[in-house]
Amino acid sequence: MILEMKVPSPGESITEVEIAQWLVADGDYVEKDQAIAEVDSDKATLELPAEVSGTITLQAEEGDAVAVGAVVCLIDTEGKPAAGAAAPAAPAPEAPSAAPVEKAPEAAPSQTETYATGTASPAAKKILAEKNIDPATIVGTGRDGRVTKNDAINAVPAMGTAPDRGQRVENRQKLSMLRRKVAQRLVSVKNETAMLTTFNEVDMAPIFALRKEYKESFAEKHNVGLGFMSFFTKAVIRALEMYPDVNAMIDGDYKINYEYCDISIAVSGPKGLMVPVVRNAEALSFRGIEAEIKRLAIRARDGQITVDDMTGGTFTISNGGVFGSMLSTPILNPPQSAILGMHNIIERPVAVDGQVVIRPMMYLALSYDHRIIDGKESVGFLIAIKEALENPAEILMDGDIKKALEL
Repeated sequence: MILEMKVPSPGESITEVEIAQWLVADGDYVEKDQAIAEVDSDKATLELPAEVSGTITLQAEEGDAVAVGAVVCLIDTEGKPAAGAAAPAAPAPEAPSAAPVEKAPEAAPSQTETYATGTASPAAKKILAEKNIDPATIVGTGRDGRVTKNDAINAVPAMGTAPDRGQRVENRQKLSMLRRKVAQRLVSVKNETAMLTTFNEVDMAPIFALRKEYKESFAEKHNVGLGFMSFFTKAVIRALEMYPDVNAMIDGDYKINYEYCDISIAVSGPKGLMVPVVRNAEALSFRGIEAEIKRLAIRARDGQITVDDMTGGTFTISNGGVFGSMLSTPILNPPQSAILGMHNIIERPVAVDGQVVIRPMMYLALSYDHRIIDGKESVGFLIAIKEALENPAEILMDGDIKKALEL
C-alpha cells in the first residue's frame, strides 16, 4: 500500500512550511516515527516523523515551500529494508617483497598556448567591457585558454589591488523561512510602531551579595541555579503591575490590557534566537521561574522548541549581556508594546554617598511603543525595575529571603 504523507499543521495561522533538510534519501527504508525531514515554519523548525514503516519516495526538494496539507513524500508499506552489507574480509597478509621501486610523479598535462590563449570571445569581450575588466586578467577555460562568455559572466571586478591574498570567495545561501519571517516582522515593527528607547543603569552589588550567600543551598535543594533572570522577571512583574499600560497591546482602535504576565524570554538556539514564553510568571516563585527558564532553554538548545512554546507573551526580556553587549536598543517583539534589554555587568566607578566607589553596574534599555505608552510611564517603569533590583531583599522578597527562595 502506498501512503501519502502530508504536511501537518504546526500551529494556528501557519499555512505553509519550507523543507529545510531531508534526513533520508529517496528510496531509503524508514521506520515508523523516524524523523525524515526538518521543516521550517515562520515560527520554529520542526521534525517530520514517518507515519508508517516502508520505502520512501520524496515529492519535494530541499528549500521548497509546501502548503500545509500538501503531499511531501510517499511511503510504500510493502517495501523491505535492504539486506545488510557483508562484513569486509580481513586483508590478506602482505607477502614480503623487494624494496619498493620509487615511481616518478606523473607530470600534469600542460595546456597548449596558442594565439587564442587569453583572447576573449566577442560575447565575453562585451561583458568584460561592461564590468570594466581587462580580459588579460582572466584565466580562460575555453579551448587553448580562450576566455569564454561563461568566464566573463563569473568574473568579479577587483576591489582595488590585493596581490597574493588568495581567492575571494562569495557564497549565496537562501534564508530560512524562519529568518525571512523574522526579518519581515522586524521591518514591520520599525515601520508600523512609534518605537522609542529609554535607558537607565542598575547597581548589581546587592544581587551579587545575595546570590553569593544563597546560590549553593538554592541549587542543592532545587536542582537549578539561582541566576539573574528570576530577579529581573520578578522586578518586571512588579513594574507591570505598577504600570499596566506597559502590559498592553494595540488591536486596531482598541487597547488590550492583560491582568496576567506571560513573559517572553529570549534564548539562543541552534537555529538562531528563540523567544519562548514563561506563562503566568506572576504566580511563580524564584524556583519556579528558574526551573521554567531552564526547561525552555534546554528545549531550544536541543531543537525541540514548539510553536506553542513561543506563542503569546505580553512582555519580553532580552539578555544581550551574555554575548558581551554593553548597550543596545532592543527592538519590539510584536504585537507586544515593550521589551527590556539587559546588558553586560562591568565594574565601574560610581558616586555613593559622596564617595567614589567601584560597583558592578549594568545598563538597562526599555524600548516601547509610544502610541500606547507615554514617556512618563516608560521612565517610571524602568525606575521601578532599578529600585527592585537594587533592594531585592525588601522589595522582591518581602524581607524574608529564605522564605522567598524556599530554603
